Amino acid sequence: MFLKNKTAIISGASRGIGAALAIALSKHNMNLSLFARNEEELNKVAAACKANGSNCIVFACDVSNEAQVKNAISETAKTYSNIDFLINNAGFGVFKSVLDINADEWDNVMNVNAKSNFLTCKYAVPHLQANKSGHIINVASDVAKRTFANGSLYCASKYAQNAFSEALRKEVRPDNIKVSVIYSGLVDSHFHSIGHGHSEAETWLKENDMADAILYVMNTPPHVVIDELMIHPMSQDY
Repeated sequence: MFLKNKTAIISGASRGIGAALAIALSKHNMNLSLFARNEEELNKVAAACKANGSNCIVFACDVSNEAQVKNAISETAKTYSNIDFLINNAGFGVFKSVLDINADEWDNVMNVNAKSNFLTCKYAVPHLQANKSGHIINVASDVAKRTFANGSLYCASKYAQNAFSEALRKEVRPDNIKVSVIYSGLVDSHFHSIGHGHSEAETWLKENDMADAILYVMNTPPHVVIDELMIHPMSQDY
């Protein structure tokens, strides 16, 4: 009942964890605003959410584009008159040696994984501050706290996302705004080069596992905040 009629923005919502989360939240009759680049896939997710009884709008936008993010958040606030949750889920990786990464790849990963969090927060936080409440959840990775060979770019982007989240938490807590970070291990999703549903990923976390974890973090009473949640499959030795 706590989540009913609350408004949530989810980035990277066209498939994977974002789509699974949107569908999970729709079962709680939330007002949803879904961001991703692929409008066709977004509309499919939105249809599933509406079938579950939720209001749902979509924005085919690039979350690293300031004008598009500003417009999407403004239109969300106009449509639902409020924003309660911002879930920054969009992200991707390039895994190469430092010598093989090119400057465009560096910029693209940093833009989606780190800059997008800054942009969504820049334009959503004033709405949360006006209501003296709200919850920002940034979906990171366990590599926000560790590194590995050929992961310099992805790790750097997730370290940046984590540092941004920690600083933001200190800024907005006086306004009664929560900031949580979810650190995931291996997830069977489209993120990995082996593709979704590959036999190699049989024992990994599922997209619904991540959706359930995020839902758990969201569904806390006003006086409780889960600042950080680390989640791994048992098959992964962190």
